[in-house]
Amino acid sequence: MASTTTPRKNDTLLSRRQIEGLIADGRSIIIVNGEVLKVDPWLKYHPGGDKAIRHMVGRDATDEVTALHSLEAQKQMQRYRIGRFDGRWANFVPPIQGGRFRQYCEATSEEESEEDYPEHQAPSSDISRAPSPVFDTAEPTARRRIHSRDDPLLSSASSISSTTEPEDGMSYLDAQTKEQINLDIAKYPSLDLNTQDEVVQKYRLLDQRLKEEHLYDCNYTAYAIEGCRYTFLFCMMLLFLRLGWYATSGLFLGCLWHQLVFTVHDAGHMGITHNFHVDTTIGIIIADFIGGLSVGWWKRNHNVHHIVTNSPEHDPDIEHLPFFAISHRFLESLTSSFYERVMAYDAFAKFILPYQAYLYYPILTFGRFNLYFLSWEYLIRGLGPKKGPAWWHRWLELTGQVFFWYWFGYIIMYKTIPTASERLSFLMVSHMITMPLHAQITLSHFAMSTAELGPHESFPQKMLRTTMDVDCPQWLDFFHGGLQFQAVHHLFPRMPRHNLRRAQKLVQEFCVDVGIPYALYGFVDGSKQVIGRLGEVGRQAAILAKCQRVTAEKGDILHGH
Repeated sequence: MASTTTPRKNDTLLSRRQIEGLIADGRSIIIVNGEVLKVDPWLKYHPGGDKAIRHMVGRDATDEVTALHSLEAQKQMQRYRIGRFDGRWANFVPPIQGGRFRQYCEATSEEESEEDYPEHQAPSSDISRAPSPVFDTAEPTARRRIHSRDDPLLSSASSISSTTEPEDGMSYLDAQTKEQINLDIAKYPSLDLNTQDEVVQKYRLLDQRLKEEHLYDCNYTAYAIEGCRYTFLFCMMLLFLRLGWYATSGLFLGCLWHQLVFTVHDAGHMGITHNFHVDTTIGIIIADFIGGLSVGWWKRNHNVHHIVTNSPEHDPDIEHLPFFAISHRFLESLTSSFYERVMAYDAFAKFILPYQAYLYYPILTFGRFNLYFLSWEYLIRGLGPKKGPAWWHRWLELTGQVFFWYWFGYIIMYKTIPTASERLSFLMVSHMITMPLHAQITLSHFAMSTAELGPHESFPQKMLRTTMDVDCPQWLDFFHGGLQFQAVHHLFPRMPRHNLRRAQKLVQEFCVDVGIPYALYGFVDGSKQVIGRLGEVGRQAAILAKCQRVTAEKGDILHGH
């Protein structure tokens, strides 16, 4: 008797036009390993927030899903499978990024050519204005180059292409955008599908090699050492608190918070036990109960950052108006898809930004207070999932917040420290001493590219184009807490941080092989790059203001004023 094969559930072969039509109807469709997933039911349950998923709609999300999710989570995604796509998928621009989609009409779909269709969606410059001609041109073919860290093209500050300043503000910004895109196209591998497929293939082989060398296995001995360091800092905080040296006590508490954040970062990426519930609990205990910050807010924010790194319209980690702007595109009052509001380039921003290079470190000194606000907003508004595997996170976090303000605000600040001036001293020192953490977080991205090169750029190339590593001696790794290996981390976010240094050499070999520049700077040089970028955008803001004044004066003359 001949054997028969049972057809796989939801094995329907879907065409590109059918998938586009589903997205046009408002469905959230992503492609993973050639399988078509309709993830609408999962949006409100996703522990990492719905925005991370929305940025993958219409795209091949295989590498992003693999990098950010466990095998168990990837298997659970099969419940949303509605079919498969045969062949190489060419990405759309997701709706959240301004992509436009046509309704599917079966009667006319066969008459339309699908070969040319991937190019019908040019990446729009932002979702707050009509598409610009800068972004609607066909992707030019780029040449491959391998760059050293001393290559002048790796400088964060691009020179203004002409000494003649354009009189119109918008044309000036468009010229700057086009120049930045052209610089990136010249530095990085071509965006044609074959070249990007080669980058992806070698990236996946590298990931497999890292697994074979057990670099995804956590080094628990390293965490035992971390635990000793945390205990020492906590005991010193208590000792000086008892001695009445309140500023010194606050210094050790701030150092403790600074170090603990690194472990929260590991737990948020499931890099400790690789178990979702266990690592989440570790993260909440440290972040909420000990630090007063929300892990849920961080996950919702951070997952989007890992997918749309350094995108001015979409990455919340670089959206800091009115205090900072790392791209001239912020001078257009862009709409943030994450915060769902216009990031106004208002009078206050126009006053601050020309001086942002000088205000960078002073403003970062107060960064922890902003994190409190963002955490409270997330928890009070209930922005996290209310059902699904993460339904309990909010309630445990709220409990942690009450506990934190009880021991920190009531027991220490109110009951233990006797005077208002000493309380203020303890409060400010403990919070301001965490400033290096905020500098470490921004260091790896603020000086890197913010250009949008289109939907066909591969995940590994985008991560390496928008992220730098910080070079430091191995004995200083405890101070940086793994954040010095951000380029490696963005490629393999679930890798335990104590293995990142070993993985760095393999990533560098990969970059040489595929022709992607690997940005590596010392802490001082990297900081100079960041300050240089802030200074450059500050100068661009001044030029824009001059353009706008000239335009306004000409308008007054034309109207007879």
